[in-house]
Amino acid sequence: MITLTARLSPSALDTRRGVVRLHPEVLDALGLRAWDAVRLTGARVSSALAAAGDGAPGVVLVDDVTLSNLGVTEGSEVVVAPVEVSGARSVTVAGSRLASTSLTPETLRMALTGKVLTVGDAVSLLPQDLAPPPGVDVSVTRRKLSNAIGMTWTNELLTITSVEPSGGPVAVQPSTVVGWRDGARTGDAPPTPVAAAVPVAEAATGQPRVEPVPIADLVGQQDAARRLGEWLDLTFSHPELLTRLGAAPRLAALVSGPEGVGKTTLVRAVAHSVGAQVVELAAPSIAVLEANATAKRLADAIASATSPAVLLLTDVEALLPAHDQPPVATVVLDSLRAAARQPGFALVVTSAHPEAIDPRLRVPELVDRELVLPLPDGVVRTDLLRVLLRDVPLESDVDLGAIADRTPGFVAADLVALRREAAVRSALRQRDVAEPHVAQQDLVGALDTVRPISMSTSDTLRTGGLTLDDVGDMVEVKQALTEAALWPLQYPDSFARLGVAPPRGLLLYGPPGCGKTFLVRALAGTGRLNVLSVKGAELMDKFVGESERAVRELFRRAAEAAPALVFLDEVDSLAPRRGQSSDSGVADRVVAALLTELDGVEPLRDVIVLGATNRPELIDPALLRPGRLERLVYVPPPDAEARTEILRASARNTPLAEDVDLVALAGELDGYSAADCAALVREAALTAMRESLSAAEVTAAHLAAARTAVRPSLDPGQLAALAAYAESRGN
Repeated sequence: MITLTARLSPSALDTRRGVVRLHPEVLDALGLRAWDAVRLTGARVSSALAAAGDGAPGVVLVDDVTLSNLGVTEGSEVVVAPVEVSGARSVTVAGSRLASTSLTPETLRMALTGKVLTVGDAVSLLPQDLAPPPGVDVSVTRRKLSNAIGMTWTNELLTITSVEPSGGPVAVQPSTVVGWRDGARTGDAPPTPVAAAVPVAEAATGQPRVEPVPIADLVGQQDAARRLGEWLDLTFSHPELLTRLGAAPRLAALVSGPEGVGKTTLVRAVAHSVGAQVVELAAPSIAVLEANATAKRLADAIASATSPAVLLLTDVEALLPAHDQPPVATVVLDSLRAAARQPGFALVVTSAHPEAIDPRLRVPELVDRELVLPLPDGVVRTDLLRVLLRDVPLESDVDLGAIADRTPGFVAADLVALRREAAVRSALRQRDVAEPHVAQQDLVGALDTVRPISMSTSDTLRTGGLTLDDVGDMVEVKQALTEAALWPLQYPDSFARLGVAPPRGLLLYGPPGCGKTFLVRALAGTGRLNVLSVKGAELMDKFVGESERAVRELFRRAAEAAPALVFLDEVDSLAPRRGQSSDSGVADRVVAALLTELDGVEPLRDVIVLGATNRPELIDPALLRPGRLERLVYVPPPDAEARTEILRASARNTPLAEDVDLVALAGELDGYSAADCAALVREAALTAMRESLSAAEVTAAHLAAARTAVRPSLDPGQLAALAAYAESRGN
């Protein structure tokens, strides 16, 4: 194995294809041929295909998805080693609602063929076309993906939730059974064609009939169930009462909430409790059809209903989007309006993105009522786990409250996935036990694989098990972060008792390479927070309104995954001083959108915003006033003692000769940042390799030679300016 520095690949051909590039000398040293598999170890363990690249010998070129899978940032150390890959018997994945309802398992298998898969990793739908396996026609795969979900297929990311055999990376083969989490799999019998809808809760897509759950099992949704039940009862059983009181005896409602929270389950359960038939249509599955076919499927579904009936249209934003309205939208709206007027007929639509729905659907004469299902809090998650696991044999040591505390942002669907993964782990551990039980270790271990649906994209930050206890020195910085970010989430009663509002956000500033991102990962690991990480420039878009929309979407996802931390790296590029840019006002509008989200009419709840920069003087002053990023925390450059600890941590896997004195070396590295110290150890190891590939240790001479290649990156002028800024702010 060899330790290398991770750098983003400059080649667009490698993007999101599960390929890393190594220098030819490194390939030879590892005994690898082109397109062999390698194990990559950062904060997490991942795998990829290795090929020769143009990078330096000490660099591994990776794409953004692989970097996220490793839980590290660009410039971090990654250990590369050969690995044996097994042929997969089965692979299960999770993805967006659009992908899971539109892509067949067979198309999914074609997209994953030729890639190396590890449980817990994100993987793109982009086919591995650099070295496709024999007999694979990549053009057919691309065409099927495009026909199924449109051009957005190139941006879709899936999460590998389980593989068989487990325990290592696998490769998809023609015989591999591939399927969606809680969905169909290759090898299953194809769904029976239906006219447009199947009575009694059976979807028009041919999905098997789903038995409604009892109302009592709708944990955390009792109020919403009661309200929807009252509306249906009045519409179906007392229409004359509504007419007498001047209201039309009709019902058209929108049920909104985060993905996987149980919107469809709620509607099925309530409709069953009032004796109504449910005719269900998945909007994404009919939105991909031609206009005439879409209208016919909808008309057939309405015609098939027998009073009293509920037409349940799920993920309606796919059929009636707010932007780029399809020509069939007017026909669909007319059909829904006519259906809502029929006696004994109710229309219920669901959406996880209500802001993305065509506003013509939500006019008073059509969908004029709304139920919002909230994200489960800790108490509700405990009750959900109790319901989901009531028929599962549990060991006496299982603490559902502790599991609930470790699942912030999880919805009901995530907890179901957690139950299944825990069962798999328990089964593997107790193959020969007569009466197996699920233990606490199975549930805790499942947390390493199952991630919240709302956090399944590539802009999430993996903590890698880090906590603030792993951060050496920086006592004052860690205390400030704990008070500003963790106390509001851990001790809300204390803030309420003293009548003070917790800080909304904070700003980390300091020289580059001094550990600001590392601190954020440690903070998230300590507080068990979901972290959404984005570099400021990533939110900028040349199209009018798109940058502001990206800001709103970021904070919406954070609210759904609460308690959460929004990490804005390089925030000076996102929120520069207004009036000084030459980009037609894009930056000014983004700053306004950011200020609105931080201190707008709708307050953030259980969401902490943390910015990081090495140029705090460039940030718009309005962002730093109380109520926004009001707490400023200075991360100073490491002193001699801190540099010693950094060198020890960087060299913990590097054998050092007896003549190496890290304390003395740290005293000589004035002006070196934490990243420089880590790079020094890495360069010394490469120097030893250049002398002999069989080198067994790194000597003081190697470290001295490395100092000529790794120079201090801290600029004295910038350090002085930052120190003066910190003093002016009282840091």
